[in-house]
Amino acid sequence: MKEAMESYEAVIVGGGPAGSTTAYRLATAGVKTLVLDRAHFPREKPCGGGVTLRGAKQLPFSIDPVVETTASAIDFRLQYGAESRHAYDAPIVLMTRRSRLDAYLLEKAAEAGAEVRQGARVRELRPDLSRPEAIGDGFRVKADVILGADGANGVCAAAIGSARSQWDALAYEGNADRALYSSPRYENSMLFEVGTVPGGYAWIFPKGDHTNFGVGGWFREGPQMKAHLARLCGSHGVDVDRLSGVRGYRIPLRGPDTQVFLGRFALIGDAAGLADPLSGDGMYEAFTSGRLASENALRILGGHDRDFSRYRAALRAELGRHSAISWLAKLILERRPRAGYRIATSKIAGRLFYGDVSGTRSVRLPLPAPAAGSLQRLAQTRLLPA
Repeated sequence: MKEAMESYEAVIVGGGPAGSTTAYRLATAGVKTLVLDRAHFPREKPCGGGVTLRGAKQLPFSIDPVVETTASAIDFRLQYGAESRHAYDAPIVLMTRRSRLDAYLLEKAAEAGAEVRQGARVRELRPDLSRPEAIGDGFRVKADVILGADGANGVCAAAIGSARSQWDALAYEGNADRALYSSPRYENSMLFEVGTVPGGYAWIFPKGDHTNFGVGGWFREGPQMKAHLARLCGSHGVDVDRLSGVRGYRIPLRGPDTQVFLGRFALIGDAAGLADPLSGDGMYEAFTSGRLASENALRILGGHDRDFSRYRAALRAELGRHSAISWLAKLILERRPRAGYRIATSKIAGRLFYGDVSGTRSVRLPLPAPAAGSLQRLAQTRLLPA
C-alpha cells in the first residue's frame, strides 16, 4: 500500500545544528514545521566540538547548558617544532560535545513547536519547483519549502547534483581520558600543529573529562590518517591505541558556484558544503545558513518570494568574502608552511583571529562578492592535486 501523503509548510531533513536551529526559527514564527532525522538523539557525531563565540552569536538562545569548558588562547606549532601562542583576556571558543549539543538544539526546536521525528530516514528527495517532496521508510511528505540539512553524505545534496567535490577534506579524531593527557600548558587553549598534514593540520582541544586529538587534510590522505594521528599523539606522550571513539568523517568543501537551491528546496550547513576551508569548522556556517534560509523561507511562505534565490545571494554576501580569504590562507599554508606559520603567529594575526573568532570583527576580503569568488576559484585551482 502507498503511504498517505502528509503536508507541512516547512520540512527540514536533518536534525543537526543547521537543521534544528532553522526549525527553531521557523516554528517560533508560527510555521508548521517538521524535522526528519534518521538517528535517535542523543547520538555521537564526529566533530572537534568547538563553537566559536562568532558562531554562538548567530543563535537566538544560549548554549551554556552544554558547554563543558572554554578556550581563551590559540597555540600554533610548526611541524612539531617551533611554537607560539595568542592569549586573550576572555574566552573565544566554547567547548562542548556534539552528542550533547545536537540533542540540546533539537530539544529547543521541539520546545518552539516544531514536530521532530527521530529514526525517520529520508530515502529520496524530489525538489519540485512548487512543492518539493521527501520520501522515506513509511512516509511521504510534501511541503511549501524543504531545507536539506542531512550533512555531507546525505540525499539532499545529491538531489540537486551538489555532492562530492575535488577539494573535500577528511578528518580523523579520537578522545583521550584526562588521566592520560593533562597539561596546564594547554588547559584553556586550542593547539594547532601546522605543516603536518597535507591540506590541513593536527589539533588538540581540551574538554570536560577528555581531550580531543585529531588530524584533518585532503580526502585523498585517507590511507595516511591513522599514521598522522599516531604522530600527533606520540609528540604529546599519548598512546594512540588508547584513544576512545576514534572515527573519520568527510568535510565538504565546495566552490563559490556550488548549487545550493532549486526552486523551493535549499541546502544548509554541511549539505551545502559551507565548512570553512582553512579551519574545517562548520558551526558558524551552519547557524548562519540556517538563519538566512529561514528568513527566505518566511518570505516564500508569505508570498513575497518565489524561491530561494535570495538565500543564495545572502550566502555569497555574508560568507563568500570570508571563504575566499580562508582559501587564500590555505594555499599559503599548503605551499609555504613556514611563511604561513610566521603570518599566523604575528601580532596583527593575533588581533585578527580574536576579532573574527569572537565575532567582533569578521575577517574578509575588501572586495565585491564576484571578485572574491574569482580569487577563491584561483586558489582552489592552484590547490588541485598534480
